[in-house]
Amino acid sequence: MKDGIKDKEVSGIDKESALSSDQRIKAVVSYIIEHFDQKTKRNANGGVYEYRALTNIAENATAKNRTDIKEKKITKHLNGFNSIFCVQSIDSAIKYYKEFKKQIAASPSCALKVAMIYSFGANEAEKENENGFVDDENSDDTTGLDVVSRDYLESAIKDYNALFGTEYDTSSEKFQNYYKDVSLRTKNRELDILIVVNMFLTGFDATTLNTLWVDKNLKMHGLLQAYSRTNRILNSVKTFGNIVCFRDLSKETDEAIALFGDKDAKGKVLLKSFLDYYNGFTDESGKYHKGYTELLDDLKNNFPLDAFRDIMTEESKKKFVMLFGAILKIRNILSTFDQFDLKDTLPVNDLQDYKSHYLDIHDQMRGDKTDKKENINDDIVFELELIKQVDINIDYILLLVSKYHKSNCKDSTILVDIKKAVGGSMELRSKKELIEEFIASVNYSNDVQDDWQKFIQKKKSTELDAIIKDLKLKEVEAKVFIENSFRDGILKTSGTDIDGILPPVSRFGGGRSKVKTNVIAALSVFFEKYFGI
Repeated sequence: MKDGIKDKEVSGIDKESALSSDQRIKAVVSYIIEHFDQKTKRNANGGVYEYRALTNIAENATAKNRTDIKEKKITKHLNGFNSIFCVQSIDSAIKYYKEFKKQIAASPSCALKVAMIYSFGANEAEKENENGFVDDENSDDTTGLDVVSRDYLESAIKDYNALFGTEYDTSSEKFQNYYKDVSLRTKNRELDILIVVNMFLTGFDATTLNTLWVDKNLKMHGLLQAYSRTNRILNSVKTFGNIVCFRDLSKETDEAIALFGDKDAKGKVLLKSFLDYYNGFTDESGKYHKGYTELLDDLKNNFPLDAFRDIMTEESKKKFVMLFGAILKIRNILSTFDQFDLKDTLPVNDLQDYKSHYLDIHDQMRGDKTDKKENINDDIVFELELIKQVDINIDYILLLVSKYHKSNCKDSTILVDIKKAVGGSMELRSKKELIEEFIASVNYSNDVQDDWQKFIQKKKSTELDAIIKDLKLKEVEAKVFIENSFRDGILKTSGTDIDGILPPVSRFGGGRSKVKTNVIAALSVFFEKYFGI
């Protein structure tokens, strides 16, 4: 959890009218939109991971008995996480929702999906409850809402229906279904920001949720309840919840942790400050932890890029992997702080070079596998999920290719940049030959993106035809199987689908098993090569 962002403009003013002023609402929304990708680790700071996503959400949400509905799931490759924004009152929720709509509409590049939910709740009860328990709003009934609040909730639900093709409203049964649908889409990471008053602050858990934006007075038990919504650990990228406070809740946070933990619990529950991770710190037990700058100094002094391959003994490889893994972990934490972009002293090209060496060592030791963590001799771990955080995508490579062709194919430094970027990318290493062949084949191009897609379609079709012919696969079934694999983001190597593309082989004598193994091996290489492009 991260230190709160103090509201300097209204610090010390305990008036809801000042806290919900139009100017302040506008500033908070601008901040959230500007920093959304950073906090939720989307795009450049993203963590690519596999997630079993529910595909029949509306069917599950509207079922009178969900046990009668079979959940349909597919494996998706997701990048980053999503968030909840808890606000003080229904009036504040409405103002924030309006401002999000306004700013998103004014920025064509902003594609954030924002939803809002509330119902009648005794919002003032928190002030009278010394333990700070959050009274969860009634998810079954909106009859207690005043006309304005209900009308605007109805309008927000219409926006939601247009976004997801649903048919909800504020009537009793349909609002219950809306509540369920919102819950499932939040867990599915189909919503980016969910604006709530009290709803979803108790008992709601989603592994895809990593950020809680807070513009609400919280204390004691209620504060910990709300903060805990982000703390479902998912992978090595999401190892903590990210709390962004627009009110100064530092005193309330300390008091809640002290009451429900112990006097030393703060150091265990909250992250340190940016400078602690950047410069190093001594923990409560007296142990010193090196900061980012010290780790970078160790990296540059012990593993200089200009002599990297000359010093690579088996022992030094292990030391490098452990050191670079520590750097990846601390970068993962620092990237959630606003200051990091300006304070990062590791050049992008150097980072890509070190990533390339890191992945080369991984391939040498364990082969070209894609496990999230790889144990080497029981004493070393490859943090491949953290490598993916700073992965280069194909669009960036094509941008460099376009730049190279604009130089009449004479600027060799661009080719070096492309080689470094591809070598340091887990996603693009398997596509290295394709990228190099494309660069060599295009002497002049008006549209690199279009030419790339034509090149890929031709190569993919030719190679798949060759695999089908060489392995004597059933052509129609094999092509459907591969297209479904690209659609679902995973090559299914078990079940009837893979069996349905195999050639006629006797089930006796082990022949069929060997054929299936060879088919899976060939299709796995093909899938890795063309997936994602």
